Amino acid sequence: MALPNRVDPFGGIQAVPERGLMFGNRGGRFHRDDRTLQPRLWASRQWLCCVLSFKNRRRAVMGRGYTELFFLDEPTAFASGHRPCFECRRAAAVRFAGAWARAAGLAAPPRAPAMDLMLHAERLDGRAKRTRRCAIDSLPDGAMIALGGEALAVKGDALLPWSFSGYGRPRPRPLGEAELLTPPSIVAVLATDYDPLWHPSA
Repeated sequence: MALPNRVDPFGGIQAVPERGLMFGNRGGRFHRDDRTLQPRLWASRQWLCCVLSFKNRRRAVMGRGYTELFFLDEPTAFASGHRPCFECRRAAAVRFAGAWARAAGLAAPPRAPAMDLMLHAERLDGRAKRTRRCAIDSLPDGAMIALGGEALAVKGDALLPWSFSGYGRPRPRPLGEAELLTPPSIVAVLATDYDPLWHPSA
């Protein structure tokens, strides 16, 4: 039976069989001994996006340690408010922090705790996901929006319908506004020069 550890762009965590390309966590354990989830779906502000395999480590998923999570790809992880891990994805994390600094006009790349503090305020409204209205044509590749309750990723002149198994047929990117799922600081990183890791279906 699938465990409740697959993350969607709305920040929700579902029990589905698809695993995706990426692994991550939310700063610790928030599952019970029976591998169900507690009401608060994070343990700290440190929400990470990791690789599936690193230094031949093996874990008992949703065991005694932190709550393991899985994402379709990096745009999905970004939409739900995760950033690259500085241990298993150091090169990506350094690029991310550098792009953050350029986007924010900082003299030096920020350290992880500073980014986590900003992202935690941007991704949550209490226990619910914080969203904003945005102009669809202003968004960079890799940002995600919601239209009619459906998550769509921005790529070029198209919107890609998201699902746990991959992206659907591209649709023309319309004018107008939509609900922005990706936190603004990550949108700014994407708009600078950070190229996210996409699922092959994209």
